[in-house]
Amino acid sequence: MMVKVPAITIFFWIIKILATTVGETFADYLNQTLGWGLSGTALAMSLFLVIVLIVQFSLRKYIPAIYWLAIVTISTVGTLLTDYLHDGLGVENWQAIIIFAIALAATLILWFAKERTLAMKSINTRGREAFYWLAMLFTFALGTAGGDVFLDDLGIPLFTTFVGFALALVILAVLWKMKTVGSVLAFWIACVLTRPLGAALGDLLAQPRQDTGLGLGATLTSAIFFIVIVGLVTYLSVSKRDQIT
Repeated sequence: MMVKVPAITIFFWIIKILATTVGETFADYLNQTLGWGLSGTALAMSLFLVIVLIVQFSLRKYIPAIYWLAIVTISTVGTLLTDYLHDGLGVENWQAIIIFAIALAATLILWFAKERTLAMKSINTRGREAFYWLAMLFTFALGTAGGDVFLDDLGIPLFTTFVGFALALVILAVLWKMKTVGSVLAFWIACVLTRPLGAALGDLLAQPRQDTGLGLGATLTSAIFFIVIVGLVTYLSVSKRDQIT
């Protein structure tokens, strides 16, 4: 098969950050607006994720629309997984961080032990792709727990949380540029950090002004992000600028 994932460009990070808000808002719509509840929403989104991944695995090359649909869906499931542990089973957010950090590390270690490489350009078998998507799931779950610690447990203001995670990403980028942190490690750390960054950005735009937001509302914010995602994915599908050759 050809490589099944995109090249890591600025487009990748923009879409990934925006996808976090879209997925989270859609989950809230099912959970609260339609009244499916946390368990019902988690079950429905998990089943949908299975369907999307079946399609993704059946392809023999990277298709932007299918790949990013999988990212939006898996971001939603990762968020719901953390929420279910916290709200449904009483697991503290700091405990969830430990659980998912261990799960992510174990996935990457097993992946490397079996394949001897974690490079993006090597993801051209279904086995490697399976490790990739499992690791992605744990990054979203871990990022959700990390963001909730700052916002809910410590009560740090939304804007401060956003700036904090943005600075963490800048520091990570500098360390990567200086070759202090390797490309693979930097990528997976960034995947974790962009989850709470995207959620904080969405909340900053959506929440009322009295809550330090811009008051756009969750629906309008998600619609804007969705339109941008569709536009970028369409551009990448035509230009093929993110395909690994």
